[in-house]
Amino acid sequence: MNTMTYKGYIGSVNYSDKDQVFFGKIEGINGLVNFEGESVKELTTAFHEAVDDYLAYCEDEGIEPDKSYTGVLNVRLSPSIHRQIAMLALKAGISINAYIKDALEKKVEASVI
Repeated sequence: MNTMTYKGYIGSVNYSDKDQVFFGKIEGINGLVNFEGESVKELTTAFHEAVDDYLAYCEDEGIEPDKSYTGVLNVRLSPSIHRQIAMLALKAGISINAYIKDALEKKVEASVI
């Protein structure tokens, strides 16, 4: 999936050949905020306006805007894997969180997005 970023928010980028229009939505927030444009420049402008409008709406309503991704992630593991990770982290002299973070970073770096 192609994406763009503005003020910490990620927008998806798609194209409809049928409608001859680029379109997307703000990803990772509660709610649906769409945007579209007939060119990449129009799509980028529409995305920026969508983010700005979303933030203004949240401010007007007195609610905390969702962030696309906060950097906090809960992962559910089997007890067996949890134990193995704990032992490997202990052996490496690092926390479980640091061990999992390192493993995920290596996996992501090895992948093509």
